[in-house]
Amino acid sequence: MNSMKKIFENKTILILSTLILGAFIGWILKPSNSQKEEGHDHSEVVAEKTLWTCSMHPQIKLGEPGSCPICGMDLIPASQMTSGSGNPMVYEMTPEAVALAQIHTTKVGGSNAAGELFLTGKIQADERENASVTAKFPGRIDKLYVTFTGEKVQTGQKLATIYSPELLSAQRELIEASKSKADFPELYQAAKEKLRLWKLTESQIQAIEQSGTVKDQIDILADQSGVVTQRNISVGDYVSTGQVLFNVVNLNKLWVLLDAYESDLNSIKMGDPINFTVAGLQGEVFQAKVSFIDPLLDPNTRAASIRAEINNSGQKLKPEMFVTAKIKTQAKGSGTGLSVPRTSVLWSGKRSVVYVKVAGEMPSFEMREVTLGSRMGENYQIESGLQPGDEIVTNGVFAIDAAAQLSGQYSMMSRPETKSIEVSSEFRSQITKVADAYFAVKNALVKDDLEGTKKGVNLLNQSLSQVNMSLLTDKAHDSWMSQLAGLKEAAQKISSSPNLEESRKHFSMLSYHILEMTETFGINKDAVYKDYCPMAFGDQGAYWLSEQKDITNPYFGASMLTCGEVKQTYLKGQPVMNLSGSTSNSSTSHQH
Repeated sequence: MNSMKKIFENKTILILSTLILGAFIGWILKPSNSQKEEGHDHSEVVAEKTLWTCSMHPQIKLGEPGSCPICGMDLIPASQMTSGSGNPMVYEMTPEAVALAQIHTTKVGGSNAAGELFLTGKIQADERENASVTAKFPGRIDKLYVTFTGEKVQTGQKLATIYSPELLSAQRELIEASKSKADFPELYQAAKEKLRLWKLTESQIQAIEQSGTVKDQIDILADQSGVVTQRNISVGDYVSTGQVLFNVVNLNKLWVLLDAYESDLNSIKMGDPINFTVAGLQGEVFQAKVSFIDPLLDPNTRAASIRAEINNSGQKLKPEMFVTAKIKTQAKGSGTGLSVPRTSVLWSGKRSVVYVKVAGEMPSFEMREVTLGSRMGENYQIESGLQPGDEIVTNGVFAIDAAAQLSGQYSMMSRPETKSIEVSSEFRSQITKVADAYFAVKNALVKDDLEGTKKGVNLLNQSLSQVNMSLLTDKAHDSWMSQLAGLKEAAQKISSSPNLEESRKHFSMLSYHILEMTETFGINKDAVYKDYCPMAFGDQGAYWLSEQKDITNPYFGASMLTCGEVKQTYLKGQPVMNLSGSTSNSSTSHQH
């Protein structure tokens, strides 16, 4: 019995020892956490957790929604901070961020090739409709019937009641003179004239004469209808003769005051029609005519005031409203004379940065490089980079740039490299003639005109033969030689094409080299457009260069004339950014 018990105890000890040893070996050999992660099947990993950020402070990255710890704004998904336009030069913001940054925009003035001059200014009251109500005699203000500015009054309306000892004496003189007016008519008329000069009405004078009693208080009446813009008295005030009591202005007639720079003045004439809009009345266009051109320039801004008069019987327009106006002038514009406020420019030398508002579901702003001219007061002249009518940010531009930089997008401090190469103005003029010949080819294809297409190609070859390659050196020379070979090859193939379909195939190659030429060297056109048709060549898509913004499709002609979209706008003197295929201007919606 003892031996059996002993054997059983030995087996128990052996089993326990084996379990302990196994556990120890397992602990030694177990994989680490990192090894577990390496062997883990990532197909079973839950989708990455959404990060939440602040539209004004993109450096904030939180794992759950809430409020920004810096400004208190509601956080948004980080994915919404990227530009939905596909343009890396465009930065999108939420409406809340725009309001918090106090971002303001304004349209750029200047002239375009159609002879339309764009100017900005303000609505002002007509100076001839201002009137002051003054004290005609000294006294004390006992009552006020107009107690706040902005109140509308009518001619003859009571404004205040005044007590005046001098007026009491003048009333007694009238009463006494009226008793003997048959014997002394001169004294009677003199007493009445004294009250008339003190601006008492005939009814007031007649009431005094008929009652035969002196009135302690006399009402001060409005001389004209309008709006009270200033009240200078209170009840109990003592006033002296000539003191201004109220200012009243008639707002049924207003002035539109516009600022025109000296470079624009020669093209503006008296009577030129003006169409203008105001920010507070979206979609409504008002018409007026130039009625006055200031003969003096402001020495600080180098601008003169252009005035137009407008009837405001409906009281829609109000003084101090901002105005964006378009004047149809007799002279053709040259695209010069653009200027922007100093606050709109992020200055980094001659070529600086502004932000242009572009269309989008969210407030979107495109970073645009501009070439600055001279500074005029609080404005910079713009040599290149903007067009008349562009809407630029004039307040809050630094907030947009800083937010774009923090979110990893292009900004003033991190701009992309330029694709453009500087060349002489003579060479650029020569290749502009090449572009003009290309436009003739394009327009002939738009009209389904095969013969006109080949005539345009002949003109293109002549223009190419007149380009002086000795004006180029190094990289510019090598780039042009490559483009020249491609242009000549495409032109030769179009010339030998038996039909429009074949011509259009080779026109695609010609367009490719023309676009390369335009992006590399630039041409002397205020603006040209890189257009795209996604349905060309069996939905493969094709590009072309156009001298007009409206779509006219050379790949389909009359069958689908307006099919296409503007992918990029090339402005005169503005370098083309190397965005690896991204467009530099927001595209329009696809048209059919």
